[in-house]
Amino acid sequence: MARPGPAVAALLALIDEAYDRRSWHGPNLRGSLRGLSAARASWRPFENRHSAWEVAVHAAYWKYAAWRRLTGEKRGSFARPGSNWFDAGAKPTEARWREDLALLAACHARLREAVANLADEDLGRPAAGGRETAARLVRGVAAHDLYHAGQIQLLKRLMVSRSR
Repeated sequence: MARPGPAVAALLALIDEAYDRRSWHGPNLRGSLRGLSAARASWRPFENRHSAWEVAVHAAYWKYAAWRRLTGEKRGSFARPGSNWFDAGAKPTEARWREDLALLAACHARLREAVANLADEDLGRPAAGGRETAARLVRGVAAHDLYHAGQIQLLKRLMVSRSR
């Protein structure tokens, strides 16, 4: 694979810092999930509010959706039926939690590969099946990861305060 152009390299750095590379601002998405048990990941602050587990699978889904748009793949190949938000289930297990963390990592790796295969000239063109340019789509994934990383950090603080 050829070395990415400077614009693509900048987007790769952006999505990596938002997901799993050291960033200046604090925990990224993967860092915010680190150390959570299945029980803590499935905790909800209130009924009808999302858990960290659901946020993690939601982030995986949107990485998948961005990958699909960048590559022109058809819908329907996400690891879970449905779209957007996915229920963690009534009985959280450590094995299922590890599977969903692995799903998030795999979706990030696949998206990262698709971005790395873009040329700088591709970034201003609309991604398949949408109006957004490839660059805006990739920037949006990074923003989405960081938004949810903050949300998970807040959930972790609420868990501690509610357990006192």
